[in-house]
Amino acid sequence: MYDRAILHLDLDSFFVSVECLKNSSLLGKPLVIGGTSNRGVVASCSYEARRFGVHSAMPMKMALRLCPQATIIKGDMDSYSKYSGIVTDIIAEEAPVYEKASIDEFYLDLTGMDKHFGCFKWSSELRQKVIKDSGLPISFGLSINKTVSKVGTGEAKPNGTKYVPNGAEKGFLAPLPVGRIPGVGDQTHKKLNFMGVRTIETLSQIPIRLLEREFGKPGRSLWEKANAIDNTPIVPYHEQKSMSKERTFMEDTLDVTMMKHLLLDMADKLSFELRASGKLASTITVKIRYADFNTYTKQKNITYTANDRLLGQHVIDLFDKVYERRQLIRLIGVKYSGLVQGNYQINLFDDTMEHIQLMQQMDRIRRRFGADSIMRASGLVKAKVLRDQLPMDGG
Repeated sequence: MYDRAILHLDLDSFFVSVECLKNSSLLGKPLVIGGTSNRGVVASCSYEARRFGVHSAMPMKMALRLCPQATIIKGDMDSYSKYSGIVTDIIAEEAPVYEKASIDEFYLDLTGMDKHFGCFKWSSELRQKVIKDSGLPISFGLSINKTVSKVGTGEAKPNGTKYVPNGAEKGFLAPLPVGRIPGVGDQTHKKLNFMGVRTIETLSQIPIRLLEREFGKPGRSLWEKANAIDNTPIVPYHEQKSMSKERTFMEDTLDVTMMKHLLLDMADKLSFELRASGKLASTITVKIRYADFNTYTKQKNITYTANDRLLGQHVIDLFDKVYERRQLIRLIGVKYSGLVQGNYQINLFDDTMEHIQLMQQMDRIRRRFGADSIMRASGLVKAKVLRDQLPMDGG
């Protein structure tokens, strides 16, 4: 019996599974989803394609070299969001407390249910309900915490279950490669391998001080996860509907160039917030308020994205359409709505590897030094505006 019971559910090759549900002739074939140009990126792939070495975030050109017989499909985020919603509704109806970690991944707190139902039995019944009602394969891991359960799900895939008994967590993790630990990215993995650390057991035996010296604060987290220690709570899921930013000028303005720079800066910051919170937007709204306090908005529905470049282009297009009176403006604003859970990395249907890497590097700098630590060259115009005025910022 668990003192604490955490269930991790993950839909198997979610995008691929949805495409196969829509078109059964794709079942059993090597399937790659992502950007369809040679400079595109793989967002997801079937297990049949993975046998050839194809994986997500790989350049499409390389994927086609490894698996030339693969079927390439540009992703359909509307369909994926629809099926994610179906699964979310099933879980919400059954689960006492749940957290939606991404578009296809969930954590549930089942603490105390062993006394009444049996956590594994209840989890298995929930999994069967999801499969029956949605038509999608799903795997789960069950243990005392998020880390072990997530690793368990990875070991259970495809379309399986993994139960890690209370007290068996370290033994379960010990023989596995360090790359299986959630949060260990490519750079950390390379550094650990360079140190001769290849299994979780070896990592668990390294002194915390040494790991903190090599990796900083994340070093302690590495040691804790390797030793099956994770007290991270389940964060109850609440759907955020929108996010926005506004700028009210102390002096009304006709400076269109300056306003466009400010709008692009707002769009960039909101795009970063989307990616940081694991969300994608499907609706953009631009608002202007004239000096006479008349307020106008223009809205556009788009394919789900968190791409700063695409969102910025749409924001400027909407501003050009809504700003028709050529009068002094008091306020401008941007809002992203129609939000869904989903890491941006899984929505790379049009991006090139170069832009993806640029966004990733900029996001790392922002996370470390703050949202204003890096900006477009046009942001220098914004900085001058902020020196000259004392605007009120909302959002």
